[in-house]
Amino acid sequence: MSSLIGKRIGELKALLQEKQVSAVEIAEAHLDHVKKSDSQTHAFLNLTEELAKEQARAVDQKIARGEEPGPLGGIPLALKDNISVADYPLTCGSKILENFIAPYNATAAEKLFAAGALCLGKATLDEFAMGSSNENTSFPVPRNPWDTDRVPGGSSGGPAVSVASGYSSIGIGSDTGGSIRLPASFCGIVGMKPTYGLVSRFGLTAYASSLDQIGPFARSVEDAAITLSVLLGEDGKDATSLRAPFEKSGEQAPDLKFVRSLKKENAADYLKGLRVGVIADFLSDAISPEIKSQIDKVRKVLGDHGAIVEEVTVPHIKEALPVYYIVATAEASANLARFDGVRYGARTESPADITTLYNQSREAGFGDEVKRRIMLGTYALSSGYYDAYYKKAQQVRRLIKESFDRTFERFDALLSPTSPSTAFKIGEKVDDPLTMYLCDIATLPANLAGIPGLVLPCGISTAEAKPLPVGLQLLAGQLKDAVLIKTAFALEQVLPAQTYESPVLKAAI
Repeated sequence: MSSLIGKRIGELKALLQEKQVSAVEIAEAHLDHVKKSDSQTHAFLNLTEELAKEQARAVDQKIARGEEPGPLGGIPLALKDNISVADYPLTCGSKILENFIAPYNATAAEKLFAAGALCLGKATLDEFAMGSSNENTSFPVPRNPWDTDRVPGGSSGGPAVSVASGYSSIGIGSDTGGSIRLPASFCGIVGMKPTYGLVSRFGLTAYASSLDQIGPFARSVEDAAITLSVLLGEDGKDATSLRAPFEKSGEQAPDLKFVRSLKKENAADYLKGLRVGVIADFLSDAISPEIKSQIDKVRKVLGDHGAIVEEVTVPHIKEALPVYYIVATAEASANLARFDGVRYGARTESPADITTLYNQSREAGFGDEVKRRIMLGTYALSSGYYDAYYKKAQQVRRLIKESFDRTFERFDALLSPTSPSTAFKIGEKVDDPLTMYLCDIATLPANLAGIPGLVLPCGISTAEAKPLPVGLQLLAGQLKDAVLIKTAFALEQVLPAQTYESPVLKAAI
């Protein structure tokens, strides 16, 4: 049923409630689309077909009994393959975990399943979530559905491609330095990194524990907000998880008032008097003219609707890139030590001794980028260098956080490009790690500061042979996720009408 492809949450739920379609039919239609089209995009590493159909039957049974199937009842979902789903592979895009089967569900997965989502499969990623293009994988490289010669962005490329291609209505990724927001920008969809701690990380394979955060992909801000409302909440299995400030004390389920308040007719009024800072640090000559042009158009739209728009410089933000690559690699060095062929990971045959076993297992199992980051992190943590590198980086990280805090005393939200360019060609930057790292220059400060960030498509670039989407980034203060969502929703309503349907999606609808 191609008529079901590309539908948003509200549209699918209306069809279910009116009994025009069943959840099983929704699951089958989307699985058929994946099977027909994913050979050209490689969004999925493994399909969870039986799980999706089992979940769909449970939704249909609830509807038949007159029960509420949940906020995501019957909604197709793609999960990044570093998020654990019991009894299914958890590869993290790496050979070292190629045959590993997860023994339990991540908290995020549990919440999504309890809300009625239909898990279609585990989506591809950069190995252990390390990368900006999704080319660092031991499996087929995913392709951007707007132009299959180009990258989808990383590390959460798979779930982004799934949503942009219409394989699923929503996707779930993890964001350590922009790994949700960059693919959202490159693929023309909405992607959000919540405030650090709002979503439990239990069952998420750790890359950098103080930076990682799970968040949603969707084709609208409202759908991202609905998905986030399911994900957020305190979790006893994750000591870093927080109670959301917009939850009511003592409630088991989150208060959805920040979702219910998203009204199209109120969008223009919400923008009147809104204080928006445009981050001048990210408007240098390194940003492509096409992206600058789109950001200028957004600034004008905001001003025309009564927002107070000013350029602002955030102190220390330019130090974020080197700080990130010290902190993140140091934490990766510690987190990935468990993958040694004994505790986790594929083991080499007949090692001579334990040290050889470790070395050979990691040499065969890890890809080049993972090895590079482990070595950088191990060096930064080593005796004689810890104070000079890791300690100093953490001190500057604190300065970055304080700079954002002071900036948000003046502004409700900050606006910037997401990336210096639109999606680039596969292989174009893979041999130049430093150039690749610069792709995250505008996104990683939010992870260092622990603040929420959201990417919204704002235009189409025609500078290349094929049209490519451009995404803008909005940031808000710590625990101001509701403000961020309302701002993004209002802006989404007043931006010039534009259809963000990739060729892969258009071919299916």
